Amino acid sequence: MTNIMHQMTNITQRPWYEAAILSAPYKPSSKNFEKWVLAATIIGSSMAMMDVTVVNVALPILQNVLDGTAAEMQWVVESYSLFLSALILVGGSLSDRFGRRKIYAAGVILFALASAWCGLSSTVNQLIIARAVQGIGGALLVPGSLAIISAVFEGEKRSKAIGTWAGFTAITSALGTVLGGWLVEECSWRWIFFLNLPLAVVVLGISLLYMPESFGEDSPKLDWWGTLLATLGLGTLVYGLIESCNLSLTHPLVVTCLVVGTLIMCAFILVEAKSSSPMMPLNLFKSKTFSGANLLTLLLYSALGGVFYLVPFDLIQIQHYSATAAGAAFLPYILIMFFLSEWSGSLMCRYGARLPLTLGPLLTAVGFALFIIPGIGGSYWTTFFPGIIVLGFGMTISAAPLTTTVMSAVNQRQAGIASGINNAISRTAGLIAIAVFNIFLFNAFNYNLDQYLAKLNIPLSVIEQLSEQRFKLAGAEIPANVTEEMRRTLQEAITFSFVDGFRLVMFIAAVLAFASAVVAFLTIKNRPEVSEEPSSDASKQQYIVLAHH
Repeated sequence: MTNIMHQMTNITQRPWYEAAILSAPYKPSSKNFEKWVLAATIIGSSMAMMDVTVVNVALPILQNVLDGTAAEMQWVVESYSLFLSALILVGGSLSDRFGRRKIYAAGVILFALASAWCGLSSTVNQLIIARAVQGIGGALLVPGSLAIISAVFEGEKRSKAIGTWAGFTAITSALGTVLGGWLVEECSWRWIFFLNLPLAVVVLGISLLYMPESFGEDSPKLDWWGTLLATLGLGTLVYGLIESCNLSLTHPLVVTCLVVGTLIMCAFILVEAKSSSPMMPLNLFKSKTFSGANLLTLLLYSALGGVFYLVPFDLIQIQHYSATAAGAAFLPYILIMFFLSEWSGSLMCRYGARLPLTLGPLLTAVGFALFIIPGIGGSYWTTFFPGIIVLGFGMTISAAPLTTTVMSAVNQRQAGIASGINNAISRTAGLIAIAVFNIFLFNAFNYNLDQYLAKLNIPLSVIEQLSEQRFKLAGAEIPANVTEEMRRTLQEAITFSFVDGFRLVMFIAAVLAFASAVVAFLTIKNRPEVSEEPSSDASKQQYIVLAHH
């Protein structure tokens, strides 16, 4: 669920956010064009968003069906997120350069083909590669939606269209988790990918028949070196972190990956500092408020991304929720975010930026802390529901003020690139957090399992067989040659070990959220200068708020 509302450059001096808003709008000859264009962008964006949330719910089932390890399940998510995060800036710039409809359609086609490949995969490795291709398709598809709307609609119609797009996309993403859980449970996990095919056909049909072509005002050269270094650096770091669960943090391969990945990211910063058209202008970070808001984003969205990845494993493998129930578990969070979004946008006008950006993360920290309480069993309404409700209110209070603060911390001309950087940081935070949180979970799980097994009279041969299953965490299979009583005992040891590790991760998430509140209190100005064009910025803000989540 992580990444619901987390989707979505002229990436150079003007990212696609800003180019879309500022470019001269296309004026269709018929009002029907506007309705069809809006429908195509909503369906296309929903398709990309649902695939993130649905896959999170399906991971425990995928692990069992494909006999995958915890690390391989991470790669199913991370391979998609890595390429989407690294290439989404390029996708937006390509749209402005070569035509938004053209690149949008290309993204839909590639996404659909990759979805079919995912559904037909017979091994975990095939699925991981197909998901990476999906990420590339998403990087071409996702940026075009807002750019196309902004080119077709103008004035108040534009703001209304973006609001409609945001609302429908949020709702379809929320319903997608329930639908995906039902498909996994009643049909097959393959249908969560095959579902994209008819949606892609509809989007392509509308695009070819009704969607006008449009281009950005100007398109400076692409920052290919920055893109390459960011992709390689993030990919190397994530690979090292994930493999540390299999090999240990001190293994030469892991150490090499972490060192090389860090050096590549340092090279990325140097390239950006010297580039004439950087994808991440470093001069923006001279603003204390801008730097503080992005540090807040890094901490808060690290916690959020890691938690939403791990919670479905607890719900399905430990609490024995059905896939449908697990998909519906976070619906209260999404509905709170959706229905209170307008209210949250008014908080900054009433109280300034510092108060909501301090209070919101504090509430979010409490929400994460409440996830520490559930053990094994119990009613959803007394275990996970309270934490989800508090988390929903905390993130609702944080979202809109955070976006407004980021965009108001720089001059109006740089608002687009500022929001693009902040969005990239939130995505990168989730990408890294999943890998790091799993290290803590894996080590805590193994430590606690060793403690439980030491207290039991378990034959050494059985312990050795069980050790081969440790990499599956809660999905570990009990050796077949044991008595029924020993099977129950071992299953309890595995279950309690996972719960202990899960609680540790929730505690770390709470600490990160609390730290983000401290950062907000120390760095955010209470009344940052607001941009001069409220109508245009309101459209961008509404979009970026949705994009972050």
